[in-house]
Amino acid sequence: MSTLEIKRENGKIFCPLTNSWHIENPEEKVRQEFIKKLVDDYGYSLDQMAQEIKVNNSQRGQGKARADIVIWKSKQDKIESKAAFIVVECKAENVRIREEDYYQGYNYASWAGASFFITTNEKETKYFNVDKDYLPKELVEVVAIPTAQEALNDKKVKDILSKTKTFTRDDFTKILRTCHNIIRNNDKLSPEAAFDEISKILFMKIKYEREQRGAKVFTKDEFVEKEKWFEKEIRPSLKGTAKDLPYMQFLFYNTKEEFKDDQLFEENEIIKIRQNSFEQILEKLETYNLSDTQDDVKGIAFEQFLGTTFRGELGQYFTPRTIVDFMTHILDPKEKETVCDPTCGSGGFLIKAFEYMREKIEEEVKKAKTELRSVIEGDNYDSLSEEEQVVINERIEAMQSTLNKELDTQVEGSRMYNLSRNCIYGTDANPRMARTSKMNMIMHGDGHGGVHHHDGLLNVNGIFEERFDVILTNPPFGARIDKSLKITEADKFTDEALIAKYKEKYGEAYENALKQVNDNIGKSLLSLYDVGSMSGLTEVLFMERCLRLLKKGGRMGMVLPEGVLNTSNLQKIREYFEGKAKLILICSIPQDVFIAAGATVKPSLVFFKRFTEEEELKYLGAKTKAENEVRQKHIGEINAIKEKIAAEKAKKIKVKALISAAEKELRDLEKAIIEEAKPLTKEYFDYEIPIAMVEDAGITSTGAVSAGNQLPTLQDEYKEYRITKKLWNESNSVISYTINSEGRIFRISDGKEVELRW
Repeated sequence: MSTLEIKRENGKIFCPLTNSWHIENPEEKVRQEFIKKLVDDYGYSLDQMAQEIKVNNSQRGQGKARADIVIWKSKQDKIESKAAFIVVECKAENVRIREEDYYQGYNYASWAGASFFITTNEKETKYFNVDKDYLPKELVEVVAIPTAQEALNDKKVKDILSKTKTFTRDDFTKILRTCHNIIRNNDKLSPEAAFDEISKILFMKIKYEREQRGAKVFTKDEFVEKEKWFEKEIRPSLKGTAKDLPYMQFLFYNTKEEFKDDQLFEENEIIKIRQNSFEQILEKLETYNLSDTQDDVKGIAFEQFLGTTFRGELGQYFTPRTIVDFMTHILDPKEKETVCDPTCGSGGFLIKAFEYMREKIEEEVKKAKTELRSVIEGDNYDSLSEEEQVVINERIEAMQSTLNKELDTQVEGSRMYNLSRNCIYGTDANPRMARTSKMNMIMHGDGHGGVHHHDGLLNVNGIFEERFDVILTNPPFGARIDKSLKITEADKFTDEALIAKYKEKYGEAYENALKQVNDNIGKSLLSLYDVGSMSGLTEVLFMERCLRLLKKGGRMGMVLPEGVLNTSNLQKIREYFEGKAKLILICSIPQDVFIAAGATVKPSLVFFKRFTEEEELKYLGAKTKAENEVRQKHIGEINAIKEKIAAEKAKKIKVKALISAAEKELRDLEKAIIEEAKPLTKEYFDYEIPIAMVEDAGITSTGAVSAGNQLPTLQDEYKEYRITKKLWNESNSVISYTINSEGRIFRISDGKEVELRW
């Protein structure tokens, strides 16, 4: 293949397709670099390409624009003005461009009879299948485009067009499994230990590619080249621990530092595989750029890989997807609400909540683009001159670019920045699972900063009392915490830099949160919880933990063993929670759902809403009223005992045993009154508890997906029910956008107007 040289001179760049010099603005730079790629990597010749081809499309808002690059199958096709083969749209953006922004170019690709449509910017390139029969509502992303030689082979072109992004997802899953096998075969590690090493490499890859802003992928060649440079230029100047580390270990050392705040790796943790295994894995992963945090394909693939790796020993850390989806939809987390899972396992609930809220933000931004586009075009767009339309198209692109940054997790102040950094929190006591959850979050779009390796019953970072709007969790079942388990100095959080950071972020509430551990050193962990005196069962303790984490009026969904709801020995536990929260749904599901994950207990999905202040007062009023009524029934007995005590105390020679016996009789009567008043309290504080029996929850006993999943229907019915019954206060926060005559865009939220300045 020939090589095309890019010529630059005095701030200009040479455009071989027009045989002229253009000012080297960011978009022109992207275009000329992609033309070079088409020549060097794909074998297309300059005489079968053209740039800035005018569009004469009748679609409103699409007319009289220019296609950035057009490619024909051959030089002859171009000469004869036959249908184009590929249309390319170039953007100067260094953030992900949304599909809806490409309709202008895509519509032209369809009109021009092209088979492929390409979008490219400073960060990424995407390829789409062009269905010439109609203009679709969504684009179909494919894996690649043909080379110049393949373009002449109709069968090959058809094959490439059929390889949609689903192929990429499956391919990535297979590659992860291949990497896993490389370690198991080369380094003889167990499946779980091999997974740990893959996690380390993925964290290293993410760090490297983010630093490169997506411009470079962490490949084997890149590693080998950097290793030579490191040995020659960097090692001589190093001091301390890092000086003697091989380059591979040095990179991991830096990665540990990068994720230090997350406490994911032990201080002395190293890469435990050979360098040749490491290089083989980099080679396998080199087609994937992990810097694009919004590529759902990688997330889905990673989760599939997790499922096959941990199906055995660590199955209990994976809540089936149908259950996760259902519980999230039931609680309906909204933008700006905070979500927590204190026993997050592989992160399923956190990822779903993140995706659920992100999807709504994306829909709102997409709708805003359509509305603002209509405003910018005005009513007479089609009657304007070509020059005027070009100016309007440029304003539309600028508007789309501005709104796209609302969807970028790296842009401070954007809606996605807030979602990923301030709304998602989780902990897991198992270090492997904490790492897995964090990686899973990164693969699905980020939000990993709130995930920690930590005991879920103890406070950390922003996970403390009355902090959360929504809690979703599947706590460990059946285990017991012994009374002898003490809070020790090792449980204290001592990182002064992070403490200062968290104090700044959370204020006085964080200082109080630290007291949970600091003021209770040497005490039993059970003593921190009211139910600790009644039961040491982990599921019971986590019920109280979640209730405490919730704000007043907050809502939570838990996977619980059915016994919590009906066994007589947990009656007092149930009564405790009845006085703190409302049951808003109980859903009984088949035992089959969790059998594949190793569970032997029949589960239920239980949803609570912590009392609001008003409900606390109502419940207290109902309880007081009930106890007063019952006490009135026993007033004769009470008075008789009190008179007996008074008479005994009035005697000159007091018999302490008689007084003690009478006082005990009075205490026992008070206890009996409280017990007798409980049914009456429920009567006075009465509310409806919806109960659902589900026979098919979408998962069979082998872990396979079943076709008759009843949960989606139930969640739709419940949504209508809880809105009608006003089970909780719905967020009325609506975010909208306006644009002024100067093209400045404003976000309007909660009555406040903020200009988007990125």
